[in-house]
Amino acid sequence: MAEIKKVGVIGAGQMGNGIAHVAALAGFDVVLNDISADRLKSGMATINGNLLRQVSKKAVSEDDKAKALSRITLAEKLDDLADCDLVIETAVEKEEVKRKIFHELCAILKPEAIVASDTSSISITRLAAATDRPERFIGIHFMNPVPLMELVELIRGIATDDSTFEASKAFVAKLGKQVAVSEDFPAFIVNRILLPMINEAIYTLYEGVGNVEAIDAAMKLGAHHPMGPLELADFIGLDTCLSIMQVLHEGLADSKYRPCPLLVKYVEAGWLGRKTQRGFYDYRGAKPVPTR
Repeated sequence: MAEIKKVGVIGAGQMGNGIAHVAALAGFDVVLNDISADRLKSGMATINGNLLRQVSKKAVSEDDKAKALSRITLAEKLDDLADCDLVIETAVEKEEVKRKIFHELCAILKPEAIVASDTSSISITRLAAATDRPERFIGIHFMNPVPLMELVELIRGIATDDSTFEASKAFVAKLGKQVAVSEDFPAFIVNRILLPMINEAIYTLYEGVGNVEAIDAAMKLGAHHPMGPLELADFIGLDTCLSIMQVLHEGLADSKYRPCPLLVKYVEAGWLGRKTQRGFYDYRGAKPVPTR
């Protein structure tokens, strides 16, 4: 089993910077890649802020924080990932985008390197087929926010070999996370259960059964969920929610997974949740206000 020492992360958004954060804190050298210098700068600012929060809560020491930051290198070119032992892709949840990244990435990686996707729903077998190393390809799906959430889903494609699976499992264990192994079915385990619930909450809003505040309060107070489903949808990103529901609907050919028309409308409007300051809540003021 190959030992993983240096980790590449493609994408400096909320998932990518979270993975870079936990990997660097666990002692791995990390190369954080993005095509935008501004996104890299923003990603590092988020990592620094989250580490400061951990220091204030005495979860990590000042020395741990300094060492973690020193282990992260920023890179605007894929070429800078050439000597990584493991590269994790966290790009937008669109298959054609991911396949293009893997095609370019595999051309510069060393042959023994493992390639992984943080996809929350797309077939690992299909993504692996876009690479030159399907046996060394695996799904490593982190939960958001990465520094706080304990679970990581591991998903083998049909060609993923045992050494890749064991090396990935050992990597996740070093991060202090727990593994749930999923078969390569659309949306895997967590999102197969979670996203239809969110979609049903949106239908409940769409059909006028309750308003935004009532639906979220019902699930927080009536089912002890830490966040209401509409608040959670905004946190995940409504475009990501729609992409996952489309994968479920197309992949399982069952009408119960049909995305709610209201979800489609919000995405078409560019109201994607927290990242665009508007979704089921408007975040532009001092306090979030329901938009419906």
